[in-house]
Amino acid sequence: MGYSQAEKAETHQRIVDVASRRFRELGLDGISVADIMKEAGLTVGGFYKHFATRDDLVVEAMAAACEQMDRSELTAQPTLKKSIQTYLSEAHRDDIASGCPLSALVNDTARSTDDAREVFSERLEASLALLESQMPEETEGNRRAKAMLIYSAYVGAMGLSRAVPDPKLSKQILNSVATELISLFPVKKAQAATA
Repeated sequence: MGYSQAEKAETHQRIVDVASRRFRELGLDGISVADIMKEAGLTVGGFYKHFATRDDLVVEAMAAACEQMDRSELTAQPTLKKSIQTYLSEAHRDDIASGCPLSALVNDTARSTDDAREVFSERLEASLALLESQMPEETEGNRRAKAMLIYSAYVGAMGLSRAVPDPKLSKQILNSVATELISLFPVKKAQAATA
C-alpha cells in the first residue's frame, strides 16, 4: 500500500507540532531529533524524508509556534491593559509549551540560524504592531518605542518568573511588571469602565 501525499503531509505536520511544543518547553538544543520522532510515533530514520536538516525542522517549528500566536489568547485581547495582564500571567508562565515562542526561545534563537532568526523577527514585528494598535488614542510619543519597551519587559519578566524557584517571587515579578506597564498608559475614566 502506497504512502499518499496527504498522509505524508499529516505526518510532517505531526513532527512540526511536536517540535514546536517541545522546543518551547526544552529549548532548541533540549530535545533530540530521535526524541521528537519517537514522540510523534515515528522512527528516527524517517526524519530525512521530511526535512533536509535539523535546522529546517527548527525553522518550521518556530514558524508554526509563531503562527499559533495569531490564534492565541495572548494576541486576542481587546485592550492593551488586557494584553499586558494576559501575557504577564501565571497561566502563560506555566504553559511554556503552548506559550509565546519569543519569550521561550529568545536566547536560543540569538544563537540559531539566520532563517530561524528571521522567523523570530517577523513574529516580533507582528507583536509590536499589535501593541501599537492597542495603545490608547491619547498616547504621546513614539508608539513603536513604547511597544518595544513593553515587549522587552514581557520577555524579561517572563524569563525571570520562569527561572526563579520561589513561586511568590515569580508571581511578584509578573504582577509588578504588569502594573508598571499598565501605569504608563493611563486611560480616561469613560474608557476605564470598559477596559
